[in-house]
Amino acid sequence: MENHLQSTWIGIDVSKYHWDIVVAGQPQMHHWSAGQEGCQQLRQLLVQHQVTHACLEATGGCERMLVDFLREQGIAVSVVNPRQIRDFARAQGQLAKTDRLDALVIARYAVLMQPKETQKPSENEQKLRSLRTRRQQVSDALTREKNRRGTQRDEQVRQSIEEAIDFYQRQLEQLDQQIQQLIKADPQFQERSSLLVTVPGVGTTTAAALLADMPELGTLNRREVARLAGLAPINRDSGTLRGKRMIGGGRAAVRQGLYMATLVATQHNPIIREHYQQLLQRGKAKMTALTACMRKLLLILNAMIKTKTDWKCSKET
Repeated sequence: MENHLQSTWIGIDVSKYHWDIVVAGQPQMHHWSAGQEGCQQLRQLLVQHQVTHACLEATGGCERMLVDFLREQGIAVSVVNPRQIRDFARAQGQLAKTDRLDALVIARYAVLMQPKETQKPSENEQKLRSLRTRRQQVSDALTREKNRRGTQRDEQVRQSIEEAIDFYQRQLEQLDQQIQQLIKADPQFQERSSLLVTVPGVGTTTAAALLADMPELGTLNRREVARLAGLAPINRDSGTLRGKRMIGGGRAAVRQGLYMATLVATQHNPIIREHYQQLLQRGKAKMTALTACMRKLLLILNAMIKTKTDWKCSKET
């Protein structure tokens, strides 16, 4: 059974310009260009080894063309968090990191851990994710220009910065309009967004971020959704030592979207405000309390989407 599993899995290390591919259980590593030529070579490999499942890391977009190609070939694809792969490698005693070793580790991880298939997003989900990614890029660029304006004394340079700020602000407004138009045009997006924005602290921007970056919202239990967002406390205990609980991993974009919403909620959302104040009274640091409130807010939103109910000011929520 193990040999059968090994013969059907491939591990792929993805970069912008090339792919490193290993068939689980095989010693050979294939190094191909990331493009049409590489796809042709990969197609032959899939047929030769009767591959049924591929595993690769999320790379922020470089993997999308490859994932689409694999799905067209009838191959199930698991896109996993890179941190999971590195933790697995360390657990296996693999500390060195090269493209070839990464592909080997990914293939070994796939066989042993059997990661779930990553579901293909709909066309509108892909479009929303692309718009949200671009919005974040423009927002970051706008922040950098504003920071430069505060330290620049040369009038000509300041004028150039002001023009850049105006440009990025217009871009941001256009992207927000496009995002909202897309949400209104999609019945499922519209239904979920309408529920989310009923929560004090959650606006249209946060709702769009959750729709784009956590489409699984409403399908997971409390522990799963917190872990996926990287908001589940991680124990660091050994023997009698009780280490500080930390968060980590998960989807940084989701945490970023929840951060500002939670700040507002600590002032205007009665449940989150009460939870925040209780934590501060117990001596928790403000950032620790805010993180706990982010987790609570996410759990509330997850429950609302799951049950298709809007906000109710109840401590039972």
